[in-house]
Parts: sequence; structure tokens; C-alpha cells
Amino acid sequence: MVERKVDASVMPKAIWGLAGKDLLSFSEMTADALIGLVEWARVIKRWQRVGRPYRPLDGRSVALIFEKPSMRTRLSFDVGVSRLGGHPVYVSGEEIGLGKREEIRDVARVLSRYVDAVVLRTFGQERLEELAAFANVPVINALSDRFHPTQLVADLLTILEKKNKLCGVTVAWVGDGNNVLNSWLQAAALCGMHLRIATPSGFEPDDAVVTAAAQQAAVQGGSITLFHDPVEAVREAEILYTDVWTSMGQEEEEEKRSVAFAGFQVDASLVSHAAPDALVMHCLPAHRGQEISEEVLEGSHSIVFDEAENRLYAHEAILDALMRIPGKEMSKGDAQ
Repeated sequence: MVERKVDASVMPKAIWGLAGKDLLSFSEMTADALIGLVEWARVIKRWQRVGRPYRPLDGRSVALIFEKPSMRTRLSFDVGVSRLGGHPVYVSGEEIGLGKREEIRDVARVLSRYVDAVVLRTFGQERLEELAAFANVPVINALSDRFHPTQLVADLLTILEKKNKLCGVTVAWVGDGNNVLNSWLQAAALCGMHLRIATPSGFEPDDAVVTAAAQQAAVQGGSITLFHDPVEAVREAEILYTDVWTSMGQEEEEEKRSVAFAGFQVDASLVSHAAPDALVMHCLPAHRGQEISEEVLEGSHSIVFDEAENRLYAHEAILDALMRIPGKEMSKGDAQ
């Protein structure tokens, strides 16, 4: 197991190298940078809880482009930019017509002359990658069909607060092999966590992501294990994590998925097989009575709403790290 301690009195040096870069997934992030980013989110949270002013984005603007519905992600980025002293500019997917009304590469180059960062929530990961390739400011993935890295920073912050560590923590994922799980694979591997995944047959996570994560986890002292039996997956788990069975864009598959996922609900019976002090997480929105029971979601094991709150501080840390280094302002070009 690789232990890392971060000096929380100043922005960790491990995340200085993120300035000017994109956050499309964790594939190019180091273990130290990810853990430092989570620790920085905890520092920002402590400061803001006691009313300490922290405005590193004074005079900066951030474009928030949302092609998919959102509550937590949009609000946390909007409020987060404002709390850090910046100006959020919301643009709906219909309004900007990314790739339809105007080519993505053209939008990227125009945005780079107006704002200091772009947050994009979209259906296709390739759309993010094209935008980032042509933009000269940081581009942040606020959810795509492949990854949801900003959610994971909030998740890791929540676990760090509750368990006071990340390395060595055992997390059981129960449900679909979706975009959030892909980011969990990358993040857990970097942090040296033990990720135990239970999905129905045919709903496993992306093979390439699993392979890369397993290799990284071995280096960091963690592990990745796949199951088709949720009871086996949650044994001794300290964290149980679930998500909706039918994500946005999969509505036509809802009936088929409900049948396939029968037996994968995180209910009191399943929680009883985990560690006695196991905590339950869900990235929301939740469908009570489907992937999670009312009893568990509202029960003593649930930290779901602490997790939701931490989206704000996680997103502030991401914005701060990508848009600023203490003492020096940098563009993407400067960092390359």
C-alpha cells in the first residue's frame, strides 16, 4: 500500500501541475495529483464553512455548457465559480448548438477568447475531446457517456472525511457498468483502493478501462475484482455504492434493465453482508425502490446527502487547480 500525506496548509504541490490542463477523465492524472485535489477540496470546505474568503478566480469567467439535464452538477459549478470570485456563464445545449449550429472546433476557439475555462456536460466523450483539442483554456468533463470525473472527486472527498483515508478502503459497486463506474475504476486504482464490482451479466464495465485500472491498482497497492453476485461483492466492504439502472439516453431499455437488475438493489439485506460500519453512497438522482431501498437511502448507513453537498467543494477545488497556481496565472499553452 502506498501511503501519501498532503500538507493541507497550502495548495498541495502535487496539483500545481494541473494548472491549464483539461479534466476529461483521470487517465492522465497521477495518484498524487488526484489525492492532492481531494485534500484541497477538504481545505476549501473548511475555509468556507467558517466564512474565510477565498477568491482565486476574481476577474475570471467560466462557460457552463449543459447538453444534458442537471441539478447538482450545474448548481455546484455555478455556485462554486461565484464563491471563488468568478463569473459563471450558463449556455444551454440548444442555445449553442454544439456540432450542429456551429462546428465544435469553431466554438472551442471562440470560447477561448471569451472565457477562462469551459465546463461541458454532454452525451459523447468524443465531443469533449474535440472541444479540448481546439480550446486554449481548460475543459472540464461535467459528465459524458464514458466518464464522470467531477463526481468522483466529491465521492473521494466524502470517503476521506468519513474514513480519514483513501488508500486501502474497500468499495463495493452494485449496479450498471456505466460512466460513473468507469471513473470509479480509474480513481480507485490511483488511490490504492479495493474496488469490488457487481453487475448483471452483459452489463460489465468497459474492458479497456478495467484492464488499465487493474494494472494501476496493482502498482498502488489496491485491487479490482468483478462479480455477478452482489452479496459476494459487498462482503467486508466499507463503502457500498450504487447508481440508477437506466441512465439518461437509455429510457427505452428501462423495462429490460429492470428485469436484468433484479436482485441488485442495495437494501437492508444486502447491506447486512458488508462491514458493520459500512456506509452507503449514491450519486443521485435516486429511484427509491429500484437500485436502492427507501430504508437504506434514509437510514443510518447513508451518507448520500453529505456526498451531494461535497460536489460544491470538489468542483471548486477542480476549478482552482486547473485555472490557477498560487502566485502565477497560467493558460493551457503555458502548462504544455
